[in-house]
Amino acid sequence: MDSPGSHRLRQGRVSIQAQIYLLTTTVQHRQPIFRDFHLARILVGELRKAQETGLARSLAWVVMPDHLHWLLELQHTSLDALMRRVKCRSAYLVNRSYQQQGGLWQKGYHDRALREEDNIRATARYIVANPLRAGLVSTIADYPHWDATWL
Repeated sequence: MDSPGSHRLRQGRVSIQAQIYLLTTTVQHRQPIFRDFHLARILVGELRKAQETGLARSLAWVVMPDHLHWLLELQHTSLDALMRRVKCRSAYLVNRSYQQQGGLWQKGYHDRALREEDNIRATARYIVANPLRAGLVSTIADYPHWDATWL
């Protein structure tokens, strides 16, 4: 079932190669499944595969217990195809890991194109500081599920 207003997330979406985007997607019912280290690393692996296969260049990301923030430069795909691949593959692998079936992610995702005047590094710092703001750790070095190209 779509969350209220999820159809609005798709309105006006444009995929431009070499454009930098901030993407956010959430686990169904905000279940904190990525508190499980192994499951979080499954999602990390899918983010890395997206880069290895030339779909996106990851600039920064953080896997939170119930959602993902991903700053990327779009390469040889569309936003929809990229997110469909990452969400489908991670859901399949998480379900296989727990020998279960069903959806993992809420439908849709939020995207924001960063313009040239936007400070990309500041956005990256904001993303990786999410675990600090959420009170999950007292220093980002203690949180294992993040990365940024500048660090």
